[in-house]
Amino acid sequence: MNWSTAALYLARALALLTAIPFHEMAHAWASDRLGDPTAKRCGRLSMNPLRHFDPLGALCMILVGFGWAKPVPVAAVQNFRHPRRDMALSAAAGPAANLLLAYVWMVCYKVVYLFGYNPGSVLWQFVMVVLVTMVQVNLTLAVFNLLPIPPLDGSRIFNLLLPARWYFRIMKYERYIMFGLFICLFAGVLDRPLSFLFQNMMTLFDWGTRYIDWLFLLLRA
Repeated sequence: MNWSTAALYLARALALLTAIPFHEMAHAWASDRLGDPTAKRCGRLSMNPLRHFDPLGALCMILVGFGWAKPVPVAAVQNFRHPRRDMALSAAAGPAANLLLAYVWMVCYKVVYLFGYNPGSVLWQFVMVVLVTMVQVNLTLAVFNLLPIPPLDGSRIFNLLLPARWYFRIMKYERYIMFGLFICLFAGVLDRPLSFLFQNMMTLFDWGTRYIDWLFLLLRA
């Protein structure tokens, strides 16, 4: 294993300690704000990674850059005033949290790259690997979870647009759809559409942080 590969695995592990806990905590926070304290009572309103990690999901995140956490418990029917709407809002909070983190890490990446440029430093190279991995992991989690496929967050949002009978019919087969989703993932069926969405999001985030480039040029003038 060369230095760059070791740095990548370590960077993924560091990203794992922030991206997934922040995603799951956002679900718990949104659910609590919408009237369902179930996740909070289960200790999920926390940035402690151990409260959220699924061992296999964490290992996959480090090895292949994709993983998952334990699902946040939600008692939608009992506690939400508008179960389908509030479930969609709670689901949207996770990807939104990762998009926010991705933006923050993109800002950090550009600041370190432009204002601390030192390619001869091993430490600088490692920091750059960590920062770009933080951006990639958070964007990957956001893009993937927004797919309208059960049990992903996007399905909870998309189902808000469906008639109730369709929604409950789809939810009845959620376990089988999830199994099919994993097969598609490991077979590479979703690689092209996910890559397309990811690249466009990276372009959007680069454009959204362009003011840092302009500030750098202004200060150097």
